[in-house]
Amino acid sequence: MSGKPRFEVPSALDYFAMLVADDASLSLVEAAASIAHDEHPQLDVQAVLAEIDALAARLRRRLPSDAVPLQRLRVLNRFFFHELGFAGNVNHYHDPRNSYLHEVLRSRRGIPITLAVLYIELAQQVGLAAQGVSFPGHFLIKLRLKQGQRQGEVLIDPFTGHSLSRDELGEMLLPYRRSHGLVGEDEVPLGLFLQSATDREVLARMLRNLKEIHGNDEAWAALLAVQRRLVVLLPRDWEERRDRGLTYAELGCTSEAAEDLAVYLEHRPAADDSRALAERLAELRRTRPPRRR
Repeated sequence: MSGKPRFEVPSALDYFAMLVADDASLSLVEAAASIAHDEHPQLDVQAVLAEIDALAARLRRRLPSDAVPLQRLRVLNRFFFHELGFAGNVNHYHDPRNSYLHEVLRSRRGIPITLAVLYIELAQQVGLAAQGVSFPGHFLIKLRLKQGQRQGEVLIDPFTGHSLSRDELGEMLLPYRRSHGLVGEDEVPLGLFLQSATDREVLARMLRNLKEIHGNDEAWAALLAVQRRLVVLLPRDWEERRDRGLTYAELGCTSEAAEDLAVYLEHRPAADDSRALAERLAELRRTRPPRRR
């Protein structure tokens, strides 16, 4: 007699992998909310989505059915930044909780990218064309507004709620231009820095924020969890495989570290760090435990 079928509950990483497997079906807000599973394994992501939907329903009740885009934008800004009180977490900017949507919903404080993800979701639910912009050093929101035959763009700083002029954007970009030698004759047009980010790019930036925080704190286990997600999200980003391998090495996982570094060196044989990493790989292979027979 055969027993009852056994169903394995997918891991948090499996769930994330399913969400980001295909760009066409990728739900930014759900995948972004699921990032918190590493720190909060019991988190109910669907409850987080329901809370966001409830906010969107409250917002829709404030809008006349014939509201034009500019009117919708004004009501959204008043609702999000003033009534709900969302703002940047100035005092604890590098707190990892700023990267967890459910924590941002609770505290009404976050970093630009998490605030932007929530804002964009609400904007889209009330018919506004909103997208994120991976501006150097500061994530922004871009809205395309159509008024009759005219169409314009509004850039919003999700940290403060302010609309940004081109002059203000230019000032924000100046340190980046200088540090990368992009001033003077080699100056790149501002518009190139205002391109819409894909959902996959937004998630990568969220995870890399956490990666930097955990790396600076040398919180290796937390860092590894984030890097596993980055490798799933960006399977052909060989630098992420390299970085995960180095974290595995810090944790004493020599076999896993060797595998990741070998993949990196296979795809980046001429990289500046290839010689040093080849030596590290050889060392790992000498020290890893033998396979059990």
